Amino acid sequence: MVAFSAFLVRVIVGSMSDQPVDDKAHIRHELDLSDAPWQRAEPEGVTLEDAVEYAFVPHTDGVTYVAMRQSSKPDGVILVFTPAEWDAFVLGVKDGEFDLPEED
Repeated sequence: MVAFSAFLVRVIVGSMSDQPVDDKAHIRHELDLSDAPWQRAEPEGVTLEDAVEYAFVPHTDGVTYVAMRQSSKPDGVILVFTPAEWDAFVLGVKDGEFDLPEED
């Protein structure tokens, strides 16, 4: 899941240098993340000190959103994705869109 971690770094670092726009502001405060079933995104058989965690969070509007956070900062930034955004991200990971360049 190196690609997954690289994506998160790009999103967080990129958003720190720009003025981020929270397009989920209208829904974020309504999502109950207190009992979210967080899952760690780690390579099989490896335990990372700091991993990306994600959770599928249902909402009363009938949509299940995907929340993502850094395991070392559970009270820090939490990204929220719609199902379509999450599907596009997963397809990008499978296609290698977020892979780090190979070293020479």
